[in-house]
Amino acid sequence: MLLRTQDQFPAGPPQGELAPSGGSEPRVAGSVGAFIFDMDGTMVDSMPAHTSTWGDFARKHGLTINIDDLMRRTTGRTGMECVRLLLDQPDMPDAQAWDLLSEKEQLYRELFGPVFAEVAGFSDFYAATRARGLKVGVGTAGDIHNVEFALGHLKMTPPPDAIARGDEGLSGKPTPAIFLAAAERIGIAPEHCIVFEDAPFGIEAARRAGMRAVGIGTSYSAAELDGPHVLAWARDYNELLKSKFLENLHVANA
Repeated sequence: MLLRTQDQFPAGPPQGELAPSGGSEPRVAGSVGAFIFDMDGTMVDSMPAHTSTWGDFARKHGLTINIDDLMRRTTGRTGMECVRLLLDQPDMPDAQAWDLLSEKEQLYRELFGPVFAEVAGFSDFYAATRARGLKVGVGTAGDIHNVEFALGHLKMTPPPDAIARGDEGLSGKPTPAIFLAAAERIGIAPEHCIVFEDAPFGIEAARRAGMRAVGIGTSYSAAELDGPHVLAWARDYNELLKSKFLENLHVANA
């Protein structure tokens, strides 16, 4: 299947800036064959734990950081990209970056595991999505350990049709690589996919991939998660269910 590449779309906002902002009125979705969910902050309510453990990691390594600025500049990037940015070492060898990332992510799982929580309504929304015959992918900058951790708690039935991760050599968001890989593995063209995202970089990555998007407002406002391709914004999946979002889709025939 021929997939669009990043070069076929406008570059979008520079790294660290927000995608175009505006209102959050639902827009017409057209034909839909698959949903692609980001994981952290979108499927699972994990961003406070990630924020806390990035702060712990920085202090352990003697770094003074503005944690809010760090999260704004890194949410959606792969772990290796985050480590290199935090330590200001863009040429850090992969093995060293992975060791440091493993240290941070172990802190995250130890903190979040005892209080694990999905984004409100996700399981019900997922079940309703499957009942309508839609395929589902996960497109996350997270690594295999965090994916297994999250999916082990969520117990999604049936499991996602495909997963694309940030530890597979795919560039992080706002590039479209992770979402395009998920769509290719599902077998659905990008224009028939809707991305669910909680961060501006992810919303922008969906645009570059030629996909429509829904903003999940666990961390950012409707204005911060808007764009010409964004169909709706909701605080959680309970709001989407109440708004009859799924009922208003035109599901493509397999």
